[in-house]
Formats: sequence, C-alpha cells, structure tokens
Amino acid sequence: MLKRYLLTPGPTAVPPEVMLRMSQPLIHHRTPEFETLFAEVQHGLQWLFQTTQEVLMLAASGTGAMEAAVANLCSAGDTVIVVNGGKFGERWTKISQAFGLKPVEIKVEWGQAVQPAAVAAALQAHPHTKAVLVQASETSTTALHPVKALAALTRDTDTLLVVDGITSIGATETPMDEWGLDVVITGSQKALMLPPGLAFIALSEKAWKQVESATLPRYYFDLRRERKEQQKHTTAYTPAISLINGLSAVLHLMQDEGLEHLFARHALLAAATRAAAQALALTLLAQTSPSPAATGVFLPEGINGSQFLKYMRDRMGVDIAGGQDHLKGKIVRISHIGYAGPFDVITAISTIEMALRRFGHPLELGRGLRAAEEVLMDGWPAIG
Repeated sequence: MLKRYLLTPGPTAVPPEVMLRMSQPLIHHRTPEFETLFAEVQHGLQWLFQTTQEVLMLAASGTGAMEAAVANLCSAGDTVIVVNGGKFGERWTKISQAFGLKPVEIKVEWGQAVQPAAVAAALQAHPHTKAVLVQASETSTTALHPVKALAALTRDTDTLLVVDGITSIGATETPMDEWGLDVVITGSQKALMLPPGLAFIALSEKAWKQVESATLPRYYFDLRRERKEQQKHTTAYTPAISLINGLSAVLHLMQDEGLEHLFARHALLAAATRAAAQALALTLLAQTSPSPAATGVFLPEGINGSQFLKYMRDRMGVDIAGGQDHLKGKIVRISHIGYAGPFDVITAISTIEMALRRFGHPLELGRGLRAAEEVLMDGWPAIG
C-alpha cells in the first residue's frame, strides 16, 4: 500500500468534514433551501475578502474569473499594464490580447517581486491606462507582489488595480477595502480547501462604474447579470451546488480559526519550509519576497526534476509541484496552503531529503528536518 499526500499548490488537500459535506444529497438550486445556503456563504466570503462588496461566485476555474475581470472592465483597444513575473502574469497578457486590448508588460525576473517604481513609471508613460493587472502571489514562482503599494498608485486615479489573489486570499493579508483593491479574484482549490470548480470575484464601487461603460462582449461571465441574480441569493446559471455546500463547511473552519491565526499559520509553515531548504543548501527561488502559499527551491545540478517528481509521486506517494517553462526540471514547489499543518511540512521535507539521497546528492539526512522543527517548535504552540 502506498499512502498518498497531496502537497501541491493547487489542487490542495480537502478536509474530511468538507468532503462529507459535499457528499450530501444534491438540492435544487432554485429553492429556498439553496438560497439560504447561498446567503450564508456570501456573508462568509465578504469576511474572507475583508470587503463590504458582493463576492460573486462563478462555476469556473480561477482563470474564468481572470477573463471575467478583463471582459467586464475593458473595451477593445484599451491599454492595460500587466505585471508579468511568472506563468500567471503571462496569462493576464494572453487574456488581454485575446480581447483586443493593448497590454504594456512590466517583465519581472521569475522569483522576484515587481518594484512599485516600475509600475509608477508605466502609469506615468501611459496616463490613460484602464487597469493594472497583477498577481498578489505568483504561484508559478512562489513570489509575493506588493499589491498594497500598487494600490496606493491607483487609488486616487481612474485606473483600476485588478488583483489575482488565487494563492493569497486565505493565506496572507490581502484586505480588499482597507488597501483599496478594485478587483480581487480567487479560486476554490487553494486556501479554500475545495476541489477545483469555483471562482470568486469582488469589485469595488469604482470598478462597478467602469463595468457600465465597458463594451467588450460577454455572456456567461456577464458580471452585471450575476450581480443582479446573486443579490437575490441565486445565480444566473447552474451553480456548482456540491462545491458551494462544501464552501459553507470551509468558511466555518476558517472563521473558527480566525484571520489572524489563519495568516500566522501559513507564515509559520512557510518559514519552516524555507529554513529546511536553506539548511539543505538548496537555493530559494523567491528570496526577497516569498509567498506564504508555497516555497520554490532549485534542485542540485545534475538532478532531473521530472524524474525526481515522478519518483516522489510514484515510489513515495508524495505529490509536490515542479517548475514551468524555463524552470521546468530545475525547481520544485512545496505547498503549505489551505488544509496544511506542521506535519505536512515534515512529510515534504523528509521525502525530499530521502529522494535527494536516492538521486545521488550527498546530504546529511535530518538536517532539513531539524531546521524545520526548530521553527515549528518556536511558533506552533502560539497559534496551533
């Protein structure tokens, strides 16, 4: 028997009580029972996003919410500034191009965070920019972008700040209203501890005003129609009923933990993982602004990353993620987001140590574990 551990930064593990909740018999989505459920999760999502705005739920992956943001806010020919510091920053560019926009890219080295001064310069050079599109946490590079500082650049202008919070919402402080974020999106399969299939998007009043003047075509992702229906605690189209049922259980778990502890737990697990990697002399991908969602590390020279991941998955039962594009085969990404605790970090680090030894890399077994344990011992009793 091979016991399996899902330690990827999406999809992430689902708590047993959430799985049980989703296994309940289906209810029809045009009933008072569903409306009551929907109203409950709407309120919980506002708490999680830290906003008074509606958080709309879409039956889609997170990319659906990215597309919805572009389609509802822009018109053909609009200029948008895209922070392209990874695979998902690149996705903003591709979506913008697909809708006939004019993306101005700020290219950031993978693993680095964008400098607010670079965004300020781009805004000065393009004063009629419709929106700045950025990730809060760039999942592909495990780097955290300074969205609070970027919001200060757009808050008192006509330009919108559109934030992909797919691996930041529920993992690190990203308060929509307090920071002045105009659009925030996330997906179900990250910190929300659900299977893939739900996307979430919230718009500021400033963004909603821009929706009225935008002329790009939209149908399924027409946020005006969704807002109208969801204000009545229902959806324009068939919702992902079982996932919304599970979301109710997730939000109760998160509210029981509280935002302060939720963010502290993610920060502690990330710190322990980074300490272990450094103790093993593995170079961190994101060194100056690491995300609390996942940690990326370079593999030692001579180790084939694809074979390394396959060995961990098929022989050791542990799934972590690899690199994308030019980082494929060179890095691994260890998740500590969502339904994650200290022994998930211990499992990941011990497996990596043994796999590195199996692939011929000389190391002292337990060195990374000791470093992780020291961090966890110091921090876990305070937030566990």
